[in-house]
Amino acid sequence: MAAISRLQELVRDEDPQESLRNDATPAEIIAHSITLLNRENIATVSSFGTESAVLLHMVASVDPALPVLFIDTGHLFPETIAYRDTLVARLGLTDVRTVAPDPIDLVRRDEGAELWYSDPDACCALRKVEPLERALAGFKGWINGRKRFQASTRNDIPAIEQDGPRLKFNPLKDWDRAALQAYFEAHDLPRHPMEALGFPSIGCMPCTSRVAPGEDPRAGRWRGRTKTECGIHGKG
Repeated sequence: MAAISRLQELVRDEDPQESLRNDATPAEIIAHSITLLNRENIATVSSFGTESAVLLHMVASVDPALPVLFIDTGHLFPETIAYRDTLVARLGLTDVRTVAPDPIDLVRRDEGAELWYSDPDACCALRKVEPLERALAGFKGWINGRKRFQASTRNDIPAIEQDGPRLKFNPLKDWDRAALQAYFEAHDLPRHPMEALGFPSIGCMPCTSRVAPGEDPRAGRWRGRTKTECGIHGKG
């Protein structure tokens, strides 16, 4: 493929932190992750949220059999589950794996399913961070869809970074909202059904609210709290 064929021009040296020139496209970063770590050692992690179709379309274009990990926290909107199924069928993704919290841990630590209210950090750890860490145990790297424009905690993310024992690839780091919208239109990608209802950023039901015109797109996440990240990408 074109993305893979350009890799020899883009690779600078053997250090993965400095292995791509600044002009590497998202598809080339994805292809490079496969070349660097081998296909069986790399996975994409997706929330199947409002912007997810862009990265997943790129992944499918490079390798539709690349594993995709989807965390079902047990608190997701049913529309997100339906959107996952729509995108999987539309994009031809062949290895989408649903990751869930440990049922024994749920009973022990959140029997009443109200931990999100009393301690949202602990809830995210139980329902997202720990399940993903278990799912990633067999991988050497993972691809995600973070962008610098989304939050102040993300404004300096690189194309490739060390994430504990793994490498983390951020192909869309430089993309802004206009670029995402243009990609949706160019490839006629389906939208998350809740986006038109005022939900530009979607997480779990208890911790996601509508966003008013003029608000930051992520203002509806953990509204009224200082929390800005679930913990998968660090605290904030």
